[in-house]
Amino acid sequence: MLDDDCLVFVEVRYRSAGAFSDAAVTVDRRKQDKLVRAAEMFLATRPAFAAHVARFDVIGVDDRASGCRTIEWIRDAFSP
Repeated sequence: MLDDDCLVFVEVRYRSAGAFSDAAVTVDRRKQDKLVRAAEMFLATRPAFAAHVARFDVIGVDDRASGCRTIEWIRDAFSP
């Protein structure tokens, strides 16, 4: 997605109630590396986006035992 002139790659993670950790923190170094490679492939096949600054966001969706759902959006969550 584009946020002004910034090309944003977004990883969305979901965890059900009772999970050991929040969804957003499950984007570890291995997953980050995969996302960076996917972004590189995207940019290699779409040169029109090459001039944009890129950032990586993470959205974590967590169901809580209380029945509520929380959503956490971490902008610029990590850098390649």
